[in-house]
Amino acid sequence: MSTNLSKNLTAKVLMGMAIGSIVGLAINLGGLNSAGSFINTWLVSGLFHVVGKMFVNSLKMLVVPLVLFSLISGVCGIGNLRQLGRVGSKSFVLYMMTTAIAIATALLVAGVVAPGKGMNIETNATFASREAPPLTDVLINIVPGNPIAALANGEMLQIIFFAILIGVSILMVGKKADPLVDGVERMNEVMMKMVDIVMSTAPYAVFCLIAHSVANLGMGLLGQLLGYVLVLVGVLLFHLLVTLMITLKVFSGLSPLMFLRKMRNVQVFAFSTASSNATIPVTLRTVTERLGVGNSVASFTIPFGATINMDGTAIMQGVATVFIANVYNIDLGFSDFLTVIFMAVLASIGTAGVPGVGLIMLSMVFTQVGLPVEGIGLILGVDRLLDMVRTAVNVSGDSVVSCIVAKAEGKFDSDMFRNPQAGLFKKDELEMPGKGQ
Repeated sequence: MSTNLSKNLTAKVLMGMAIGSIVGLAINLGGLNSAGSFINTWLVSGLFHVVGKMFVNSLKMLVVPLVLFSLISGVCGIGNLRQLGRVGSKSFVLYMMTTAIAIATALLVAGVVAPGKGMNIETNATFASREAPPLTDVLINIVPGNPIAALANGEMLQIIFFAILIGVSILMVGKKADPLVDGVERMNEVMMKMVDIVMSTAPYAVFCLIAHSVANLGMGLLGQLLGYVLVLVGVLLFHLLVTLMITLKVFSGLSPLMFLRKMRNVQVFAFSTASSNATIPVTLRTVTERLGVGNSVASFTIPFGATINMDGTAIMQGVATVFIANVYNIDLGFSDFLTVIFMAVLASIGTAGVPGVGLIMLSMVFTQVGLPVEGIGLILGVDRLLDMVRTAVNVSGDSVVSCIVAKAEGKFDSDMFRNPQAGLFKKDELEMPGKGQ
Protein backbone atom coordinates (compact mmCIF):
# COMPACT_ATOMS: atom_id res chain seq x y z
CA MET A 1 0.00 0.00 0.00
CA SER A 2 1.33 3.46 -0.85
CA THR A 3 3.06 5.63 1.71
CA ASN A 4 0.51 8.25 0.72
CA LEU A 5 -1.63 6.59 3.37
CA SER A 6 0.88 7.87 5.91
CA LYS A 7 0.46 11.39 4.64
CA ASN A 8 -3.29 10.87 4.75
CA LEU A 9 -3.04 9.97 8.44
CA THR A 10 -1.20 13.21 9.22
CA ALA A 11 -3.72 15.17 7.16
CA LYS A 12 -6.62 13.41 8.91
CA VAL A 13 -5.19 14.19 12.36
CA LEU A 14 -4.85 17.86 11.48
CA MET A 15 -8.33 17.83 9.94
CA GLY A 16 -9.75 16.21 13.07
CA MET A 17 -8.12 18.95 15.12
CA ALA A 18 -9.54 21.72 12.94
CA ILE A 19 -13.07 20.26 12.74
CA GLY A 20 -13.03 19.55 16.49
CA SER A 21 -12.18 23.21 17.15
CA ILE A 22 -15.03 24.39 14.92
CA VAL A 23 -17.58 21.99 16.43
CA GLY A 24 -16.52 22.80 20.00
CA LEU A 25 -16.64 26.54 19.36
CA ALA A 26 -20.09 26.25 17.75
CA ILE A 27 -21.40 24.35 20.77
CA ASN A 28 -19.92 26.89 23.19
CA LEU A 29 -20.97 30.06 21.37
CA GLY A 30 -24.42 28.62 20.67
CA GLY A 31 -25.01 28.04 24.38
CA LEU A 32 -25.65 24.34 23.73
CA ASN A 33 -23.32 23.10 26.47
CA SER A 34 -25.39 24.07 29.51
CA ALA A 35 -25.35 21.56 32.37
CA GLY A 36 -27.96 18.83 31.92
CA SER A 37 -28.66 19.59 28.27
CA PHE A 38 -28.71 16.79 25.69
CA ILE A 39 -25.55 18.12 23.98
CA ASN A 40 -23.67 18.36 27.26
CA THR A 41 -24.81 14.99 28.63
CA TRP A 42 -24.56 12.81 25.54
CA LEU A 43 -22.10 14.59 23.28
CA VAL A 44 -19.58 16.81 25.11
CA SER A 45 -19.46 14.96 28.45
CA GLY A 46 -20.53 11.73 26.78
CA LEU A 47 -19.13 10.72 23.40
CA PHE A 48 -16.36 13.35 23.13
CA HIS A 49 -15.17 12.82 26.69
CA VAL A 50 -15.29 8.99 26.55
CA VAL A 51 -13.54 8.59 23.20
CA GLY A 52 -10.90 11.20 24.07
CA LYS A 53 -10.14 9.68 27.47
CA MET A 54 -9.99 6.19 25.98
CA PHE A 55 -7.39 7.37 23.50
CA VAL A 56 -5.31 9.11 26.17
CA ASN A 57 -5.55 6.03 28.40
CA SER A 58 -4.44 3.89 25.44
CA LEU A 59 -1.32 6.01 25.10
CA LYS A 60 -0.70 5.93 28.85
CA MET A 61 -1.17 2.16 28.77
CA LEU A 62 1.87 1.89 26.52
CA VAL A 63 4.17 4.25 28.40
CA VAL A 64 5.51 2.04 31.21
CA PRO A 65 6.15 -1.18 29.24
CA LEU A 66 7.49 0.80 26.28
CA VAL A 67 9.92 2.81 28.42
CA LEU A 68 10.98 -0.30 30.35
CA PHE A 69 11.69 -2.55 27.35
CA SER A 70 13.02 0.24 25.16
CA LEU A 71 15.41 1.55 27.80
CA ILE A 72 16.75 -1.90 28.71
CA SER A 73 17.20 -2.61 25.01
CA GLY A 74 18.86 0.77 24.53
CA VAL A 75 21.35 0.28 27.36
CA CYS A 76 22.25 -3.15 25.99
CA GLY A 77 22.56 -1.61 22.52
CA ILE A 78 25.01 1.01 23.75
CA GLY A 79 27.11 -1.80 25.19
CA ASN A 80 29.50 0.65 26.84
CA LEU A 81 28.93 2.02 30.33
CA ARG A 82 31.16 5.02 29.66
CA GLN A 83 29.09 5.96 26.61
CA LEU A 84 25.91 5.54 28.65
CA GLY A 85 27.31 8.03 31.16
CA ARG A 86 28.06 10.48 28.35
CA VAL A 87 24.53 10.17 26.95
CA GLY A 88 23.03 10.81 30.39
CA SER A 89 25.24 13.77 31.28
CA LYS A 90 24.86 15.45 27.88
CA SER A 91 21.08 15.04 27.98
CA PHE A 92 20.83 16.46 31.49
CA VAL A 93 22.99 19.50 30.72
CA LEU A 94 21.09 20.27 27.49
CA TYR A 95 17.68 19.90 29.17
CA MET A 96 18.67 22.20 32.04
CA MET A 97 20.21 24.71 29.62
CA THR A 98 17.12 24.95 27.40
CA THR A 99 14.85 25.24 30.44
CA ALA A 100 16.94 28.09 31.88
CA ILE A 101 16.96 29.89 28.51
CA ALA A 102 13.20 29.37 28.18
CA ILE A 103 12.28 31.00 31.48
CA ALA A 104 14.86 33.78 31.07
CA THR A 105 13.30 34.61 27.69
CA ALA A 106 9.82 34.56 29.22
CA LEU A 107 10.81 36.91 32.04
CA LEU A 108 12.52 39.29 29.61
CA VAL A 109 9.61 39.48 27.16
CA ALA A 110 6.97 39.66 29.90
CA GLY A 111 8.98 42.35 31.67
CA VAL A 112 9.02 44.48 28.50
CA VAL A 113 5.39 43.91 27.45
CA ALA A 114 4.09 44.01 31.06
CA PRO A 115 0.87 41.94 30.70
CA GLY A 116 -1.64 42.63 33.47
CA LYS A 117 -0.49 46.18 34.12
CA GLY A 118 -3.47 48.30 35.20
CA MET A 119 -5.91 45.38 35.04
CA ASN A 120 -8.52 44.68 37.68
CA ILE A 121 -9.68 41.11 37.25
CA GLU A 122 -11.85 39.46 39.86
CA THR A 123 -12.20 35.73 40.22
CA ASN A 124 -13.88 33.26 42.54
CA ALA A 125 -11.48 30.51 41.57
CA THR A 126 -9.11 29.23 44.23
CA PHE A 127 -5.99 27.15 44.09
CA ALA A 128 -4.50 24.96 46.80
CA SER A 129 -0.75 25.34 46.89
CA ARG A 130 1.84 22.71 47.75
CA GLU A 131 5.25 23.12 49.27
CA ALA A 132 8.25 22.37 47.10
CA PRO A 133 9.76 19.00 48.02
CA PRO A 134 13.26 19.21 49.51
CA LEU A 135 16.07 18.40 47.07
CA THR A 136 17.08 15.52 49.33
CA ASP A 137 13.64 13.90 48.85
CA VAL A 138 13.86 14.36 45.09
CA LEU A 139 17.22 12.57 45.03
CA ILE A 140 16.13 9.80 47.40
CA ASN A 141 12.95 9.14 45.41
CA ILE A 142 14.92 8.43 42.24
CA VAL A 143 15.71 4.99 43.69
CA PRO A 144 12.53 2.87 43.87
CA GLY A 145 11.94 1.17 47.20
CA ASN A 146 9.56 -1.14 45.35
CA PRO A 147 10.14 -1.37 41.58
CA ILE A 148 6.80 -3.09 41.03
CA ALA A 149 5.00 -0.21 42.74
CA ALA A 150 7.03 2.25 40.66
CA LEU A 151 5.90 0.47 37.48
CA ALA A 152 2.30 0.36 38.67
CA ASN A 153 2.24 4.05 39.60
CA GLY A 154 4.15 5.24 36.54
CA GLU A 155 6.97 6.86 38.56
CA MET A 156 9.09 7.74 35.55
CA LEU A 157 12.41 8.61 37.22
CA GLN A 158 12.26 5.42 39.27
CA ILE A 159 11.40 3.36 36.20
CA ILE A 160 14.32 4.91 34.30
CA PHE A 161 16.69 4.11 37.19
CA PHE A 162 15.42 0.53 37.47
CA ALA A 163 15.58 -0.09 33.70
CA ILE A 164 19.11 1.30 33.44
CA LEU A 165 20.20 -0.87 36.36
CA ILE A 166 18.74 -3.96 34.66
CA GLY A 167 20.47 -3.06 31.39
CA VAL A 168 23.82 -2.48 33.12
CA SER A 169 23.48 -5.80 34.97
CA ILE A 170 22.74 -7.61 31.69
CA LEU A 171 25.87 -6.10 30.15
CA MET A 172 27.94 -7.28 33.11
CA VAL A 173 26.54 -10.82 32.88
CA GLY A 174 27.72 -11.03 29.28
CA LYS A 175 26.83 -13.74 26.74
CA LYS A 176 24.77 -15.76 29.21
CA ALA A 177 22.16 -12.99 29.06
CA ASP A 178 21.91 -12.96 25.24
CA PRO A 179 18.54 -14.81 25.20
CA LEU A 180 17.16 -12.24 27.63
CA VAL A 181 18.42 -9.38 25.45
CA ASP A 182 16.77 -10.98 22.42
CA GLY A 183 13.48 -11.32 24.34
CA VAL A 184 13.57 -7.69 25.46
CA GLU A 185 14.22 -6.50 21.89
CA ARG A 186 11.29 -8.57 20.61
CA MET A 187 9.02 -7.11 23.30
CA ASN A 188 10.19 -3.65 22.30
CA GLU A 189 9.15 -4.37 18.70
CA VAL A 190 5.76 -5.57 19.92
CA MET A 191 5.23 -2.37 21.92
CA MET A 192 6.13 -0.23 18.89
CA LYS A 193 3.54 -2.16 16.87
CA MET A 194 0.96 -1.38 19.55
CA VAL A 195 1.85 2.29 19.11
CA ASP A 196 0.97 1.97 15.40
CA ILE A 197 -2.39 0.40 16.29
CA VAL A 198 -3.28 3.20 18.73
CA MET A 199 -2.13 5.87 16.27
CA SER A 200 -4.52 4.54 13.63
CA THR A 201 -7.42 5.82 15.77
CA ALA A 202 -5.82 9.23 16.27
CA PRO A 203 -7.88 11.37 13.82
CA TYR A 204 -11.16 10.50 15.53
CA ALA A 205 -9.74 10.73 19.05
CA VAL A 206 -8.10 14.11 18.38
CA PHE A 207 -11.42 15.43 17.06
CA CYS A 208 -13.15 14.38 20.29
CA LEU A 209 -10.40 15.75 22.56
CA ILE A 210 -10.33 19.16 20.89
CA ALA A 211 -14.12 19.43 20.56
CA HIS A 212 -14.53 18.59 24.26
CA SER A 213 -11.92 21.14 25.38
CA VAL A 214 -13.13 24.01 23.18
CA ALA A 215 -16.81 23.37 24.02
CA ASN A 216 -16.00 23.72 27.72
CA LEU A 217 -13.45 26.53 27.50
CA GLY A 218 -14.96 28.80 24.88
CA MET A 219 -13.47 32.22 24.08
CA GLY A 220 -14.82 34.41 26.88
CA LEU A 221 -11.86 34.16 29.23
CA LEU A 222 -9.43 34.67 26.36
CA GLY A 223 -10.79 38.19 25.96
CA GLN A 224 -10.21 39.06 29.62
CA LEU A 225 -6.74 37.53 29.70
CA LEU A 226 -5.75 38.38 26.13
CA GLY A 227 -2.48 40.08 27.08
CA TYR A 228 -1.34 37.12 29.19
CA VAL A 229 -2.38 34.59 26.54
CA LEU A 230 -0.72 36.44 23.66
CA VAL A 231 2.57 36.96 25.50
CA LEU A 232 2.68 33.34 26.66
CA VAL A 233 1.84 31.86 23.25
CA GLY A 234 4.27 34.28 21.58
CA VAL A 235 7.17 33.25 23.84
CA LEU A 236 6.29 29.56 23.42
CA LEU A 237 6.38 29.88 19.64
CA PHE A 238 9.61 31.91 19.79
CA HIS A 239 11.24 29.20 21.92
CA LEU A 240 10.07 26.45 19.58
CA LEU A 241 10.81 28.12 16.25
CA VAL A 242 13.87 30.17 17.17
CA THR A 243 15.65 29.02 20.35
CA LEU A 244 15.24 25.27 19.88
CA MET A 245 15.87 25.41 16.14
CA ILE A 246 19.06 27.46 16.60
CA THR A 247 20.15 24.99 19.27
CA LEU A 248 19.48 22.10 16.88
CA LYS A 249 21.39 23.74 14.02
CA VAL A 250 24.37 24.87 16.10
CA PHE A 251 24.92 21.63 18.02
CA SER A 252 23.99 19.10 15.31
CA GLY A 253 23.99 20.88 11.94
CA LEU A 254 20.58 19.35 11.10
CA SER A 255 17.87 21.13 9.12
CA PRO A 256 15.28 22.80 11.37
CA LEU A 257 12.71 22.74 8.54
CA MET A 258 13.00 18.97 8.09
CA PHE A 259 12.83 18.51 11.85
CA LEU A 260 9.64 20.54 12.17
CA ARG A 261 8.12 18.79 9.16
CA LYS A 262 8.63 15.37 10.73
CA MET A 263 7.52 16.47 14.19
CA ARG A 264 4.01 17.58 13.21
CA ASN A 265 2.32 14.40 14.37
CA VAL A 266 4.05 14.42 17.75
CA GLN A 267 3.15 18.06 18.32
CA VAL A 268 -0.50 17.42 17.46
CA PHE A 269 -0.65 14.47 19.88
CA ALA A 270 1.04 16.53 22.59
CA PHE A 271 -1.39 19.40 22.02
CA SER A 272 -4.37 17.03 22.17
CA THR A 273 -3.34 15.15 25.31
CA ALA A 274 -1.55 17.98 27.20
CA SER A 275 0.70 15.26 28.62
CA SER A 276 4.36 14.69 27.83
CA ASN A 277 4.19 11.23 29.38
CA ALA A 278 1.17 10.15 27.34
CA THR A 279 2.95 11.30 24.19
CA ILE A 280 6.10 9.23 24.89
CA PRO A 281 5.06 6.31 22.62
CA VAL A 282 4.46 8.64 19.65
CA THR A 283 7.59 10.72 20.36
CA LEU A 284 9.78 7.63 20.67
CA ARG A 285 8.47 6.15 17.44
CA THR A 286 8.97 9.42 15.57
CA VAL A 287 12.53 10.14 16.70
CA THR A 288 13.71 6.59 15.98
CA GLU A 289 11.83 5.87 12.74
CA ARG A 290 11.43 9.35 11.27
CA LEU A 291 14.29 11.49 12.59
CA GLY A 292 16.99 8.80 12.62
CA VAL A 293 17.91 8.79 16.32
CA GLY A 294 19.31 5.43 17.43
CA ASN A 295 17.07 3.54 19.83
CA SER A 296 19.95 3.18 22.29
CA VAL A 297 19.93 6.98 22.70
CA ALA A 298 16.22 7.75 22.21
CA SER A 299 15.11 5.12 24.72
CA PHE A 300 16.96 7.13 27.36
CA THR A 301 16.58 10.75 26.26
CA ILE A 302 12.82 10.70 25.48
CA PRO A 303 11.46 9.32 28.79
CA PHE A 304 14.14 11.29 30.66
CA GLY A 305 13.11 14.47 28.85
CA ALA A 306 9.40 13.84 29.45
CA THR A 307 10.24 13.75 33.15
CA ILE A 308 12.67 16.65 33.63
CA ASN A 309 12.43 18.84 30.49
CA MET A 310 9.78 21.48 31.10
CA ASP A 311 10.64 24.29 28.67
CA GLY A 312 7.00 25.14 27.98
CA THR A 313 6.07 24.98 31.64
CA ALA A 314 9.06 27.16 32.60
CA ILE A 315 7.90 29.78 30.08
CA MET A 316 4.42 29.73 31.60
CA GLN A 317 5.91 30.25 35.06
CA GLY A 318 7.92 33.24 33.90
CA VAL A 319 5.02 34.97 32.12
CA ALA A 320 2.52 34.11 34.87
CA THR A 321 4.84 35.46 37.58
CA VAL A 322 5.16 38.84 35.86
CA PHE A 323 1.43 38.90 35.02
CA ILE A 324 0.26 38.22 38.59
CA ALA A 325 2.83 40.66 40.01
CA ASN A 326 1.46 43.37 37.70
CA VAL A 327 -2.16 42.58 38.55
CA TYR A 328 -1.43 42.86 42.29
CA ASN A 329 0.95 45.82 41.80
CA ILE A 330 3.89 43.98 43.35
CA ASP A 331 7.38 44.98 42.23
CA LEU A 332 9.81 42.13 41.65
CA GLY A 333 13.53 42.80 41.92
CA PHE A 334 16.45 41.23 40.06
CA SER A 335 16.99 38.73 42.87
CA ASP A 336 13.32 37.66 42.57
CA PHE A 337 13.77 36.98 38.85
CA LEU A 338 16.88 34.91 39.57
CA THR A 339 14.86 33.00 42.16
CA VAL A 340 12.15 32.32 39.58
CA ILE A 341 14.72 30.98 37.10
CA PHE A 342 16.37 28.79 39.75
CA MET A 343 13.06 27.47 41.08
CA ALA A 344 11.70 26.70 37.61
CA VAL A 345 14.81 24.71 36.68
CA LEU A 346 14.89 22.91 40.03
CA ALA A 347 11.15 22.17 40.08
CA SER A 348 11.31 20.60 36.63
CA ILE A 349 13.45 17.75 38.00
CA GLY A 350 11.24 14.89 39.08
CA THR A 351 7.97 16.60 38.17
CA ALA A 352 5.55 14.33 36.34
CA GLY A 353 4.71 15.18 32.73
CA VAL A 354 0.95 15.16 33.25
CA PRO A 355 -1.78 17.74 32.61
CA GLY A 356 -1.93 20.58 35.13
CA VAL A 357 1.41 19.91 36.80
CA GLY A 358 2.59 23.39 35.76
CA LEU A 359 0.19 24.98 38.24
CA ILE A 360 1.67 22.97 41.10
CA MET A 361 5.14 24.12 40.09
CA LEU A 362 3.87 27.69 39.74
CA SER A 363 2.54 27.70 43.31
CA MET A 364 6.03 26.76 44.52
CA VAL A 365 7.54 29.66 42.56
CA PHE A 366 4.94 32.13 43.86
CA THR A 367 5.64 31.08 47.45
CA GLN A 368 9.37 31.69 47.01
CA VAL A 369 9.01 35.22 45.58
CA GLY A 370 6.16 36.32 47.86
CA LEU A 371 3.31 36.47 45.35
CA PRO A 372 -0.22 35.53 46.49
CA VAL A 373 -0.82 31.91 45.49
CA GLU A 374 -4.55 32.64 45.09
CA GLY A 375 -3.55 34.71 42.05
CA ILE A 376 -3.26 31.42 40.18
CA GLY A 377 -7.05 31.37 40.24
CA LEU A 378 -6.98 34.19 37.67
CA ILE A 379 -5.38 32.00 35.02
CA LEU A 380 -7.06 28.69 35.86
CA GLY A 381 -9.72 29.16 33.19
CA VAL A 382 -7.28 29.36 30.28
CA ASP A 383 -4.56 27.11 31.65
CA ARG A 384 -5.92 23.93 30.11
CA LEU A 385 -5.72 25.40 26.60
CA LEU A 386 -2.27 26.87 27.22
CA ASP A 387 -1.14 23.59 28.80
CA MET A 388 -1.78 21.95 25.44
CA VAL A 389 0.46 24.48 23.67
CA ARG A 390 3.33 24.23 26.12
CA THR A 391 3.25 20.42 26.06
CA ALA A 392 3.85 20.57 22.30
CA VAL A 393 6.90 22.74 23.04
CA ASN A 394 8.10 20.31 25.73
CA VAL A 395 8.09 17.26 23.44
CA SER A 396 9.79 19.24 20.68
CA GLY A 397 12.57 20.08 23.13
CA ASP A 398 12.89 16.39 24.05
CA SER A 399 13.32 15.50 20.38
CA VAL A 400 15.84 18.29 19.71
CA VAL A 401 18.06 17.09 22.56
CA SER A 402 17.70 13.48 21.38
CA CYS A 403 18.93 14.45 17.90
CA ILE A 404 21.87 16.45 19.28
CA VAL A 405 23.03 13.71 21.66
CA ALA A 406 22.59 10.96 19.05
CA LYS A 407 24.60 12.97 16.50
CA ALA A 408 27.39 13.56 19.01
CA GLU A 409 27.50 9.86 19.94
CA GLY A 410 27.47 8.57 16.36
CA LYS A 411 24.04 7.00 16.88
CA PHE A 412 22.24 9.03 14.23
CA ASP A 413 21.07 8.01 10.74
CA SER A 414 21.48 11.16 8.63
CA ASP A 415 20.01 9.48 5.52
CA MET A 416 16.83 8.65 7.42
CA PHE A 417 16.59 12.24 8.67
CA ARG A 418 16.95 13.67 5.17
CA ASN A 419 14.42 11.24 3.67
CA PRO A 420 10.90 12.78 3.91
CA GLN A 421 9.33 9.32 3.45
CA ALA A 422 11.33 7.55 6.16
CA GLY A 423 9.25 5.92 8.88
CA LEU A 424 5.92 7.05 7.52
CA PHE A 425 3.00 5.24 9.10
CA LYS A 426 1.74 2.44 6.84
CA LYS A 427 -1.82 1.34 7.34
CA ASP A 428 -1.18 -2.03 5.73
CA GLU A 429 1.22 -2.87 8.58
CA LEU A 430 -1.84 -3.31 10.77
CA GLU A 431 -3.30 -6.03 8.58
CA MET A 432 -2.96 -9.62 9.77
CA PRO A 433 -0.80 -11.77 7.49
CA GLY A 434 -2.85 -14.20 5.42
CA LYS A 435 -2.34 -17.93 5.11
CA GLY A 436 0.77 -18.92 3.25
CA GLN A 437 2.56 -15.65 4.02
